[in-house]
Amino acid sequence: MNAVVLLCCFAALWAAADGQRMDISVMDPEFYCKRRPEIEFFRKQLPEDISEEEARAKCRHFYRCVGAGGSNRKLVMKNSCGYAMFFDIELQTCQVRTKVHNCVVWEKFQKAKPKWPLEPGEVNNCPGGEIECGSGECLSRSFFCDDKKDCADGSDENICNDPRTDPNAADKCNPRKCLWDEGCFCSVDGSRIPGELEPHQTPQMILITFTGAINEESMLVYQKIFSSTVKNKGNDCTAKGTFFVSNAFTNYSAVQELARKGHEIGSASVTNNNDKEYWSNLSSDDYQSEFDDGRMTIERFSNLTQGDIIGMRVPQGRVGGNQQFKMMVDWGFLYDSSLAAPRGNVPIWPYTLQHRMPHKCLGTDQNCPTRNFTVWEMVMNELDRRDDPFFSELLTGCHYIDQCANLIDPKQFRNFLETNLQHHYQTNRAPLGLHFTSAYFLTRKDFLREFSKWIADVSQRGDFFFVNMLQAINWMEAPIEIAALNSYPEWKLKCDPKGLPYCSLPNPCATKPPRPLAHEGRMYLHTCEDCPRVYPWLYDPYGEGPGGFDL
Repeated sequence: MNAVVLLCCFAALWAAADGQRMDISVMDPEFYCKRRPEIEFFRKQLPEDISEEEARAKCRHFYRCVGAGGSNRKLVMKNSCGYAMFFDIELQTCQVRTKVHNCVVWEKFQKAKPKWPLEPGEVNNCPGGEIECGSGECLSRSFFCDDKKDCADGSDENICNDPRTDPNAADKCNPRKCLWDEGCFCSVDGSRIPGELEPHQTPQMILITFTGAINEESMLVYQKIFSSTVKNKGNDCTAKGTFFVSNAFTNYSAVQELARKGHEIGSASVTNNNDKEYWSNLSSDDYQSEFDDGRMTIERFSNLTQGDIIGMRVPQGRVGGNQQFKMMVDWGFLYDSSLAAPRGNVPIWPYTLQHRMPHKCLGTDQNCPTRNFTVWEMVMNELDRRDDPFFSELLTGCHYIDQCANLIDPKQFRNFLETNLQHHYQTNRAPLGLHFTSAYFLTRKDFLREFSKWIADVSQRGDFFFVNMLQAINWMEAPIEIAALNSYPEWKLKCDPKGLPYCSLPNPCATKPPRPLAHEGRMYLHTCEDCPRVYPWLYDPYGEGPGGFDL
């Protein structure tokens, strides 16, 4: 989860524009800000002969460039980490002092970049609208971001993780061209309500998600959260959630029971690799192996119907750029829920990616999509974790609740939930996402009791609906007013399931672990289906073993 911590810290650093303004004689914007992205932080340049030990005296401080009015004016703003922290220039966030060893480095390593986008007043030296490579030659813009290095220095492929820099990026949102009957929904700033409804006509959807492996212990937690006695007042259906399942160590009979209860199952990859760079640089084929293979494993051993799993979330708070979303289109995934958005005055509604994202590409070196893709993005809005949103000092926000480190007691946790709910409800009623890792409540029993009580309370207020992500998309594709939701068929499916689990005694299949988990010795896969020969893994989603032979 370290990458998620970094993403959350980065979000707040990026959002904080209230630093100390640096005088131009001390830090000249012409030197520090030229061709530097606004989301990048840097240090004050130190003498070349300074030692790491000497540089640590300045290591708390970091800077960013901000607009100063007009198209080409910039200012340098100074911020500082807490007294026990240093700024890590490579990770672009504050870290514990003992973990930072790059205080002498003043800016993050930069790959070669072409002369694009042009700075205000900058002249294009290339003919006919061509773009100048970092190495000086001119190329047609069609060569840029096509997964082939055409510039001598490869700079044509180094601006492809942000729609603002990709010369061939999808167009900005045009609501007149983005039509419902063509499966498109966008808004310029992300605040538009589907169907042009007014806020008072719009249900406040609450999306509870868990990401990671599901086991017997976590199932006990989910049963308390999604109690059969707690129902949305507006339609008499039990609360529903979405579970993004990673394959290793998952109990598939538990997944089968969650699906029977009407919860949505999504894919969170086969390996759940904890290296953030792994997810940023995967090819489309490798994304297919991680997520479509993972989907096939879940469907087979949880006895789900093909097509039940249509959503995905990339681990470690990462995004896989155009390669990820190309895979999603090719392999029939309806939506992604990996992109994060900074907190604003109005939260952002989910959107389709036929147009550009309506928010910044947020995260440390994130690889965000830039092209046109016919998939939904169930964006994760940043949550406000301040004890008092009106008077408390600015704190780093969070997208996964696990990373709201200041939440230490149940009352504070409830206030946090209510503050963020009201921020959505009293503005444009964009769905409120409450995102947890699968193990969050295992060590927070008092938080679990408070969360369960809060759900029971909110569900009785009338305008609030605990739904899964697919139900939210169903509503957005055919929005109706609150008054008609009691009989809304898309939300009545598995409304209040009764009866016993399909399988109470799953097979504890003892299998040989995949090579990356060889230290486990033996692994047990619990399923109500037949046992696999080996543990299912990449390129072998059914666990058939080499060549399909018995081992």
